[in-house]
Amino acid sequence: MSNAKKKTSPGTIAKNRRASFDFALETRFECGIALEGWEVKSLRAGKAQLVDSYVLIKDGEAFLLGAQITPLNTASTHVIADPQRTRKLLLHKREIEQIAAATQQKGYACVATALYWKGNRVKCEIALAKGKKAHDKRATIKERDWQREKARVLKHDS
Repeated sequence: MSNAKKKTSPGTIAKNRRASFDFALETRFECGIALEGWEVKSLRAGKAQLVDSYVLIKDGEAFLLGAQITPLNTASTHVIADPQRTRKLLLHKREIEQIAAATQQKGYACVATALYWKGNRVKCEIALAKGKKAHDKRATIKERDWQREKARVLKHDS
């Protein structure tokens, strides 16, 4: 086994693969994210993690909580950097209202699924999600193993 990272698209900074395992992702939104200068430099170096991140709606604004952007030693010498600070998400008012309604009434959660570059801007993909039960997770594992086995057999036959 090699220690190579999984291949992602060239604009992808970080993906939250755990979210698609723990939740059934439904409606997705693309939003901007308000960042400081040291955070952008860290993102260019790929120092981001979205594992336990989620979106909170407060006073008609959306905020990203739990996302970790590790500061670079060279970029943040003059700033006291907080790697897990709350970051504001930039969404349209109707999108914020749609997310707020779903999370309050229908039992949905809103989780961050990816950070990526779009031109020279950083975008965050968030999704409305419903939690999976244990049997749903087992079905996901079973399907993934079947796809892996099928690919192995097809590769071996050709």
